[in-house]
Amino acid sequence: MTTFALANPSTGNTEDTFDRINDTDRDRILDTAVAGYKSWRATTIEERAAVLARTADLYEEKTDELASYIGREMGKLTAWAKGEIGIVVDIYRYYAEHAHELLADRELSAQGALHTYVRKEPMGPLLGIMPWNFPYYQVARWAAPNLLLGNSLVLKHASICPLSSQACQDLLEQAGLPSGVFQNIYASGSQMDAFVADPRISAVSLTGSEGAGAAVAKTAGENYKKSLLELGGNDPFLILDDTNLERVLDYYVSIRMYNTGQACNAPKRLIVLQDHYDDVVAGLEKRISALSTGAWDDPDADVGPLSSIDARDGIVERIADAVEAGDATVRVGGHAIDRAGAYMEPTLLTDVDQSADVGCNEVFGPVAIVYYATDVDDAVAIANNSDYGLSGSVWGTDLDLAEKTASRLEVGMAFVNEASVTAAALPFGGVGRSGYGRELAEWGVGEFCNDKLVRVSDQSAPGLSPVF
Repeated sequence: MTTFALANPSTGNTEDTFDRINDTDRDRILDTAVAGYKSWRATTIEERAAVLARTADLYEEKTDELASYIGREMGKLTAWAKGEIGIVVDIYRYYAEHAHELLADRELSAQGALHTYVRKEPMGPLLGIMPWNFPYYQVARWAAPNLLLGNSLVLKHASICPLSSQACQDLLEQAGLPSGVFQNIYASGSQMDAFVADPRISAVSLTGSEGAGAAVAKTAGENYKKSLLELGGNDPFLILDDTNLERVLDYYVSIRMYNTGQACNAPKRLIVLQDHYDDVVAGLEKRISALSTGAWDDPDADVGPLSSIDARDGIVERIADAVEAGDATVRVGGHAIDRAGAYMEPTLLTDVDQSADVGCNEVFGPVAIVYYATDVDDAVAIANNSDYGLSGSVWGTDLDLAEKTASRLEVGMAFVNEASVTAAALPFGGVGRSGYGRELAEWGVGEFCNDKLVRVSDQSAPGLSPVF
């Protein structure tokens, strides 16, 4: 049996190993998921909501322990980890408190019948393939609405998240979820194709890389089942004036470096009008060069390690290649830090070629990129010069101009004077290379449900003429 390791990126040390499943375990796992679905879908909305509410309480009660898991697994600073868990609590509570509202029948005009409506029903066992950067949040936004619907879930988490992924199952079961309704499995990515193709899986949700997303979508499509993909982002951050420039730059640096830059919806490309470019670059040089880097449990650290040494080395190599090719200028940082663990210097790049690798592809680390635009139209053109379309933000004191500019961004989520906002009652998702489908809020229960039309007529009514 093969294993994978928990390698603490703050130290570079391997702390534990875990056994992966064998291919022969698949039948047992999926048969369990089918049995769990049949029993769970038969429960009442009140029963399901009660489990979600108790799950929220448990996450809140165990915040310190859960935060330490993801600190050790992927290097998340404790304050960030606790913030993530707070959002998870909100998500489970939202779906518990709004259960009846979210699952209510949608009444339609009778249209020749006595009664016509659409009812949300579960689809069956779902597969979730989740990433390491927000180990609890990514699972919660998939799990909470689908457990409320009555689906059963099989979780394949990132291999570097063995502690947090098992905690996701344990907390749900401690909250009263029957065994078998949610299964955490330790599996490799190469084993997922067979799971996606298996007829016992009704649909699949993936948050992760574009390559993994393309593979999942291909297999799901070939097997006539729905998929949801949340992939990368290269989100623009447009500054239209300099009225509150110091405050805006503070915000940009904090959100760009949040989670050590490892957030799909972080603002990666700052675009500023040419008149303010020099002030912006100077302000970012000052702020980014002052950031301190430390371990997940260092209360004084501004930035933590990356998720792994390989991830760190890949980003540093991409920056070096860009500089050598003349595609970027390093203003701050750009190098690995000479200490044990997966640390790199927080980095600022300018003079970036929009068509070069670091310009057009996501840089998943503590790297800020600045462009200048001649006017608002040029800023929008730069922002939309991307195959990604997750989110984008516009910053300015002329709110009418800012809102009109935000409406021109080709993204799934547009913000004015805020960025990267996520909440239980807001839909989340993108377009283009950023994926498709929506999670959270009412959209979270709409992706993997059977919107069943029900019409009730008596035998004396002619009804509508059938069309074939």
